[in-house]
Amino acid sequence: MRIHNIYYAADNASYILVARMKPSMAQGTTITYPFHIRMRALMLFFCCIFSLTLFSQQKERDSLEALVKQKQREKGFSVKDSTYIDLLNKLAYSQRFYKPERLLIISKEAKVYSASAAYDEGKTEALINLGYYYSDKGKFKAAISKFKAALDIAKSINDSDLMLSAQNNLAGEYSYKGDYSNALEGYLDGLEVAEKNENDLMRSIITENIAHLYASQNDFEQALFFYKQVKKINEGLKKPISSAETYANMGSIYADMGKLEYAMYNVNSSISVFEKHNITAWLAYAYEVKGKIYLKQKKYDWALFWYNQSEMLHKSLEDDRAEIDLLNGMAETYLGMGKDSISEQYAIKAFEISGKINFKEGKQKCAKTLYRIHKNKEDYATALNYHELFQELSDTISRTENKKSLSLLKTKSQYEKQKAELIIENEKQLATQRNYVNAALVILMIFIVVTFLVHRSEKIQKNLNEELRIKTATLEENEKELKNINQTKDKLFSIVAHDLRGPIGAFQGLLNLFKNGEIHKEEFMGFIPKLGNDIDHISFTLNNLLSWGQAQMNGLITKPTVISLDNLVKENINLLSETATTKSIKLISTIPENTMAWGDGDQTDIVIRNLISNAIKFTPNNGMVTIASRENDDHWEVAIRDTGIGMDEETQARIFDQNANITTYGTANEKGTGLGLSLCKEMVEKNNGMIWVESELKQGTCFFFTVPKAHKRYQQAS
Repeated sequence: MRIHNIYYAADNASYILVARMKPSMAQGTTITYPFHIRMRALMLFFCCIFSLTLFSQQKERDSLEALVKQKQREKGFSVKDSTYIDLLNKLAYSQRFYKPERLLIISKEAKVYSASAAYDEGKTEALINLGYYYSDKGKFKAAISKFKAALDIAKSINDSDLMLSAQNNLAGEYSYKGDYSNALEGYLDGLEVAEKNENDLMRSIITENIAHLYASQNDFEQALFFYKQVKKINEGLKKPISSAETYANMGSIYADMGKLEYAMYNVNSSISVFEKHNITAWLAYAYEVKGKIYLKQKKYDWALFWYNQSEMLHKSLEDDRAEIDLLNGMAETYLGMGKDSISEQYAIKAFEISGKINFKEGKQKCAKTLYRIHKNKEDYATALNYHELFQELSDTISRTENKKSLSLLKTKSQYEKQKAELIIENEKQLATQRNYVNAALVILMIFIVVTFLVHRSEKIQKNLNEELRIKTATLEENEKELKNINQTKDKLFSIVAHDLRGPIGAFQGLLNLFKNGEIHKEEFMGFIPKLGNDIDHISFTLNNLLSWGQAQMNGLITKPTVISLDNLVKENINLLSETATTKSIKLISTIPENTMAWGDGDQTDIVIRNLISNAIKFTPNNGMVTIASRENDDHWEVAIRDTGIGMDEETQARIFDQNANITTYGTANEKGTGLGLSLCKEMVEKNNGMIWVESELKQGTCFFFTVPKAHKRYQQAS
């Protein structure tokens, strides 16, 4: 039986090329040539293929060596590189059955580098590799120590894959040692983790290793029970190599049970896969199982042939544990052929290897073979010694403690079977209660209908309440909007009453005086400049009122185009120049020509006019108003600076507030609507700009606003 190890793959094999034989040749059912001729031909064929396998084998290891050296030559190379450590671990593992001393050296290096790099995954893999080395040498205590250390680290970093690898190998080491109680406990712990993480590959491997424990106790029926579970898991995995490993082990079980046809079918199924994928270690095992099947049939020539194929592969491996069964099988074959001296050589060699690696099962089997050999030689004293040793080892392996541990699991599986039978019985009993269930269902349906009607009524009521809530919210919103409209109306009438009615009434009174002859023409002409200013004020106020009213009622509609800031400023300077001249105020623009912006021309025009008008309004006689611009990354910054009376910080904070209603007389008692700056703010922001003010009392004021630059894409759009 071959225990699964899990590390870089589902098996512990290295890959080499092996010739694939036809099943008919393997079983010897259609050959008509004399046996010795057939045997020589097959041996020659396998020898040719074996040389190819060695080349392929070495090539794979050389490839890993090359990758390691390539990594070492890289610029900035460090032994703490996790990729380099992973390569070392893989290289070490590839040496396991070929150069075990290199496995030891490289694994120690990887462990040291992993510790210095604080790379726990690499350290865990290195410890598992070291465990393999000591396991193959039969140093159970050292191997168990390494696997336990690896398991502890894997648990600390919560790496389930490494945890399962270490747990499986630790349990396997207890099995090699003959401590089946701890082995079973370890496998069950691993199985629990695999099931929790839904790792079906490890479920397959661990379950198969549990089956191996039963096989070692010759409880073949229970072993087959677990192998069938493994086959079911493998069907879902769809991994041919995993299935082939199971077939090989089942072939060995069936051979031990005497079901040789089943044994031959399973082992041939495994061989075809191992040969296809060049899996040397498992292929050597499968050949050995096939030799065992022929040995059971007492077809010694064919048994020896397949044992020889396995032996040939073992020459390229250093797998002492697997070689023991092979050598003992060859010893039994030569014993059956009557070649006792050759048989003894193989049996002694197997016995010595078993002793070297402390493998009790191997020593037990070899002791039995040596007993038979010495009995045939009539060396009864030596035969008795070997028989006593065989009996002692058998008692040790099958001690009550181990059997009890396995019986627990057997009881568990029997419980599962009984549980299934109880379920079937319960289903039969439930069938007799279906009438009661049907009656209960009718009552339940009535209850559901009533509940549905109640729920439906509640839902309707809930919908009505929601509809009422929405209508109430709508009414509240309409009420709020109506209040805003009333406020707008009140403000509009207030402005018309105070700022428009006064100048219009004065103009009307003056005309009536002139009409009635109460003033002369010369006197009337003297009032013309004042009348002109009043009309300009009325016009300006009306323009602001209309723009503000449209914004309040319908919202500002912005239609951006390419506009010339310098032209807009010039037009407004011309428009307001007479008002400025009246107060001897200089209007100066330093905006360069072709200062093109992207915005609504009318709205920008209103902003510029309001800001210049305000500057004139609050600048004393003989003052100056300057309009300048500055180009930024994506916008123009326009500044309108005056030498006026300025304003305090409180006024600056409220000046743009729509609800502030700040109306201040100018230096010449000019009137205002209180709308200009709030309207400017809204229009500037509609054109994706910003507006702000900087001012000091008696030092003057500067209003700034920004407007996006006209890029080429805007110009094309216009």
